[in-house]
Amino acid sequence: MQKIIENVLHPTDFSEGSRVAFYHALKSALLSRSRLTLLNVSADGDEHWSEFPAVRETLELWGLLPKGSPRTAVVDLGIDVRKAIMPQGDPVKGVIDYMVRHPADLIVLATQQRRGASRWLSSSVAEPIARRAAEMTLFIPSDSDGFVSPNDGSVSIKNVLIPVATSPSPQPAVEAGARLVRSMGVSEGTFTLLHIGDANSVPAVSTPDVPGWTWKNEVVSGDVIRTILEVANETSADLIVMTTDGRNGFLDGLRGSHSERVLRESGVPLLTVPLGSLMYDTSA
Repeated sequence: MQKIIENVLHPTDFSEGSRVAFYHALKSALLSRSRLTLLNVSADGDEHWSEFPAVRETLELWGLLPKGSPRTAVVDLGIDVRKAIMPQGDPVKGVIDYMVRHPADLIVLATQQRRGASRWLSSSVAEPIARRAAEMTLFIPSDSDGFVSPNDGSVSIKNVLIPVATSPSPQPAVEAGARLVRSMGVSEGTFTLLHIGDANSVPAVSTPDVPGWTWKNEVVSGDVIRTILEVANETSADLIVMTTDGRNGFLDGLRGSHSERVLRESGVPLLTVPLGSLMYDTSA
């Protein structure tokens, strides 16, 4: 089986909101047995290593390591944890510069609810990121609990909403949602494929078999964003998965007109899956 995620990146500002995102990044790294990089962008470049989330203590709390375990015990779980500080005043440029040298397959990022990811887009964007391969990004609203428990690392996902349209193709989001649910070991739940338009314009989608999970189709007319938000509320969505066109990689997931507005207004974790993402490799 081809490994889909080998490098997970979690940019953190050491806030409580970032801590929630950290739990999701750590869980993702554990399940994919990959490298986890915790990245802080500091304007003065000061070394605040003690402020980084405590990985070993979290793994002990989750019952994966005994109390007082040495650092080598983390590696024995199959993950490689690294911490980095970028001396850069612009958080967007700092993350981009780091990713140019250290590519990631999955980015896990906390955002401000009602403000979306605007604080990450406060300055002009360096050109290299637009030329890079696409990256999946999991956005966790800062005032949301998300779906990974901080107390024991358990996962709570029952309802996944996947908006589908002719363009971009919804298949990458469908595959990614199925893979995530399988990897998280969630025994049952519902995928809702939401098409906003008429029945004649519903795109063809292949739905993978996920034991214990059902696929439901909804066709609704109305404003795209408002309808997604309404259905997310009606279905008590724990996660929204959307395909992006992938032209701008990391930033496409942040500033895409639909995904950014859904993120800003829903308060629900959002996974953006660019076209061409490895998560769409059905041969694995």
